[in-house]
Amino acid sequence: MRREVKYTLIGPDGRPYRSVTPGTLGGTTNGRLYGRLDCRSALRAIALGGYVASRVFFADEAAAIAAGFRPCAVCLPAAYARWHGRPPAPHTDAELAELLGRLAGCRTLAIGHGRDRASTAAAHALAAAWPGEVVALVSWPEQAASWLRPALRLTAQAPDAWVVAGAAPGWAGMRDRLLRSTDWDPQRTYAFASLTDAITDTGRDDGPW
Repeated sequence: MRREVKYTLIGPDGRPYRSVTPGTLGGTTNGRLYGRLDCRSALRAIALGGYVASRVFFADEAAAIAAGFRPCAVCLPAAYARWHGRPPAPHTDAELAELLGRLAGCRTLAIGHGRDRASTAAAHALAAAWPGEVVALVSWPEQAASWLRPALRLTAQAPDAWVVAGAAPGWAGMRDRLLRSTDWDPQRTYAFASLTDAITDTGRDDGPW
């Protein structure tokens, strides 16, 4: 007997699809968080009418992560701690050289960075080594109301490419604002090691999903 397709899940590509089985994790597009279906904070918020319009579901954690969602700090504390990570490590000369090689052919560059010491040093080292024109060198805080001002500064000159350095939490907020308010192109963005796998990651606040 054919099973009825009656569930809508979010796939690794971030798009909804129909499924014969329910999701194992829930989430919200408001903040792009995912968590357990029995998360006490999420259930409390849903009971009060919150999250209902923005609620989504995932088959598993791998799908949620691939879709650009991050773990809930309340019901998935270990996963959240791994996501939050440690402060970025200092860049190396080899890393800088590799990055310059990948940028070959670009003439203008905008550089953005978090305000920790390692990310600031990496951004300034790149600016000093770049043979073309650096049209913007912009920093952003780890926490902000909207990140709008640094996002507009980073994209104002329409560079050939962007390079970013920083910690994942601050970048998540910055990226969200870039996508919502500017013409920033992730496909033309490069990163130092701390953000190599986070160009398309999102998620800002540390609260429950």
